[in-house]
Amino acid sequence: MFRPGFESVLARLLRIDSEEVSFDRRGFYSNSSHAQACLETVGTVFLDGYHLALRETRPNQLAKLLESVEESCRGFAFEGAAMALALLDHTLFTRRSRWRQFLSGPGVVHQYMLHVGYGWAIARLPWLRKNPSRQLSRCDPLLCWLVLDGYGFHQGYFDWPKYVSLREVPSNLSGYALRAFDQGLGRSLWFVAGADADKIVDLVAAYSKERQPDLWSGVGLASAYAGGADCAVIKALRQFAERHQWCLAQGAAFAAKARQLAKIPADHTAMACEVLCGMSPDSAAAVTDECLAGLPNDGIQPAYECWRQRIQSRMAAENFTIERRQVFSTH
Repeated sequence: MFRPGFESVLARLLRIDSEEVSFDRRGFYSNSSHAQACLETVGTVFLDGYHLALRETRPNQLAKLLESVEESCRGFAFEGAAMALALLDHTLFTRRSRWRQFLSGPGVVHQYMLHVGYGWAIARLPWLRKNPSRQLSRCDPLLCWLVLDGYGFHQGYFDWPKYVSLREVPSNLSGYALRAFDQGLGRSLWFVAGADADKIVDLVAAYSKERQPDLWSGVGLASAYAGGADCAVIKALRQFAERHQWCLAQGAAFAAKARQLAKIPADHTAMACEVLCGMSPDSAAAVTDECLAGLPNDGIQPAYECWRQRIQSRMAAENFTIERRQVFSTH
């Protein structure tokens, strides 16, 4: 923990105003007061976690503070804390790695969110933003791509006119890093579009065809993890996604696994998994675990992408089997 005087100065310098996550400030589309309230709450909780970690960096003490956050939103508080810890690591230039200590300690059950939060820090620091991929070696070999997912979400959320309206491709990324960026960018569309299915499909359709699968995966993850929509919206998303519906399902399965690992279930995650995956959140999480077995080493494509493709294929196969059983049971 910092000396009291320095701590307060640093926290004040890095503070982010709560208005920055309001729909009015961001200019996001809103067709549902419920969705807007839910997604603004997510942003507020993220900032709460962020500001807590600016004041308290000791892992156990910080975790205790974050655990007091309401269960369904707790993951976002850990994500915000991860951003703060990574920012401190790269602005104080000390040998101590606050982010890694938290990840290897009480933050491990939120490891997905901690990697995403690291990506937010990259987006905020110009010297990291020049070459975001350089930071991947500091992270888990499999989950490191979530750092660029977090970077993509940040850019879509805070600079959506550039990355959503104009659909610019970041010049500081190449190869699979661009795909990981789009997965996070897809998550941001859930917020930019105010969880409105018609708006989301229009936004995704405007991108080039090769970018759409990763965008749909991000939409699926956000819809299942953040919530804010009713069953009708989730069903519409699945219908609109058409051949990319298993990308949506894979995103929802990731959301289910993140919540299962952290032991923070949510009704909206269960609903999204039933619609998008055709199974319970525990079953969807189990699929992500089973698809980890025997993953190849990084090669032409990273092991992370092999994992995602396995989950998508498994979801398609499981639902094909279920649908056949339903057909035969009616005859």
